[in-house]
Amino acid sequence: MRIAVDAMGGDFAPGAIVEGAVQAARVSKGHYEIVLVGDKRKIQEELSKYPLDNLQISVHHTSQKIEMNDPPTAALKEKKDSSIGIAVRLHKEGKVDAVVSAGNTGAFMTAALFELGRIPGVHRPALGSFIPTERGVSIIIDVGANADCKPFNLLQFGIMGSVYVAHVFDTQNPTVGLLSIGEEENKGSKLIREAHQLFKNSHLNFIGNVEGRDILKGKAEVIVCDGFVGNVVLKFTESMVGMLTSTIRRKVGGNILGNIGAYLLKPTFRKLRKLMDYQEYGGVPLLGIKGVSIKCHGSSTPKAIRNAIREAQKMITENVNGLIEAQIAKELGG
Repeated sequence: MRIAVDAMGGDFAPGAIVEGAVQAARVSKGHYEIVLVGDKRKIQEELSKYPLDNLQISVHHTSQKIEMNDPPTAALKEKKDSSIGIAVRLHKEGKVDAVVSAGNTGAFMTAALFELGRIPGVHRPALGSFIPTERGVSIIIDVGANADCKPFNLLQFGIMGSVYVAHVFDTQNPTVGLLSIGEEENKGSKLIREAHQLFKNSHLNFIGNVEGRDILKGKAEVIVCDGFVGNVVLKFTESMVGMLTSTIRRKVGGNILGNIGAYLLKPTFRKLRKLMDYQEYGGVPLLGIKGVSIKCHGSSTPKAIRNAIREAQKMITENVNGLIEAQIAKELGG
């Protein structure tokens, strides 16, 4: 098994990317090889900082890099030898089994869609993202790939999210909820009402509509919505985590009793930080695309990259794409 990593993508590339790859290689126990794609000189400079022993890491040189603010389609056309483009091309040619990138989201998604194509039966690929909840973690899908959707698209998002959670997070028969403005099936837009009927007649463990207040309660392990709504929810959640952290720092402390309380609550704060830390989940999967494509946060740390690589490995070993194709066919067949 070989996993390509875009070494030039992200705010802290190539340093954080290479360090994360080294960490992943150390815990891989030889189960996979990591192919770092990008400027060979810069990558090797970073690799020289670590004792590599017999780690399975190789380098595939590219001469160009797509910047975070580059227009995705234009950048892919103009920069034929970019690390994102070549990493995805290696996957298309069967030279690697997965791609991980913290680079330009639009460019990565565009390259994956046009180079790798869709899983048979999938109408639109979707981005799933992790949301910390009272019960652990849920996945919300879609979070930006599809702003305008049809009811059938939402059903497919639910299928793909359910398969992913079941086999990557080892969750048996995950619950699926449709994000709406009320629990009743007649609530919501025409899109949501029609999608609700499709979900009711599906083989999914559909628990009905969920409201915004249900997300952080962990009422559903898979939350389905269109990409416009999902992206708003995702960005709001990210800002809320930062607000909570800064508020706790301001309110706790300042006097001896507050400092004592903060000290006693340290273990609890540590668990809370871990739950809300995107690094724990690595990256978000682009579901519905042939092959395995994991998109990491632009500011990914080595820990996040390491976990994203391990996530890619699990998607491969669990045959998530094959299971998605089979489940899509099952639903289409009635």
